[in-house]
Amino acid sequence: MTDDAYLFLVGDPATPLGASVAVVKDLGCLEMPAVRAWLDAHGVTAASPGVRLLPPEETGAIPHDAEKLPVPLTDEELNQLRHALMPGALARVEDELLAYRDCAGERDALLARAAAVGVPPHRIVELTGEDAGTVASAARGQERPADPVPQRR
Repeated sequence: MTDDAYLFLVGDPATPLGASVAVVKDLGCLEMPAVRAWLDAHGVTAASPGVRLLPPEETGAIPHDAEKLPVPLTDEELNQLRHALMPGALARVEDELLAYRDCAGERDALLARAAAVGVPPHRIVELTGEDAGTVASAARGQERPADPVPQRR
């Protein structure tokens, strides 16, 4: 496996392998001189139906005789590419998992804020689905001073 995605050419545009470059919007790598030269050398443009893209974890599926070029993609571009390759339901679930990850990182702060404004712990448990111990721990964390003042002796 490589850390780069790959641009590659398929002989038959009906081939289901990879995603069309047009599916992933605003690919930064398309502005790279090496990529432009590769496309020119093969007489194609990024919009050509035979130009495809696969993420790093799937580059092993590219036929050995295919013309290919490793390209760096940003995390956002990789996510767009992976979504383009997935059935709709799977892509939606991945979006939900990403949203969960984004909000879960601030879980303790949210639980502490809820406790600080007076939401009863049992209600926080009901609303969040968190266990009572997690809620209690987060609430105790809010009660501690943020920056303890060192004692002088």
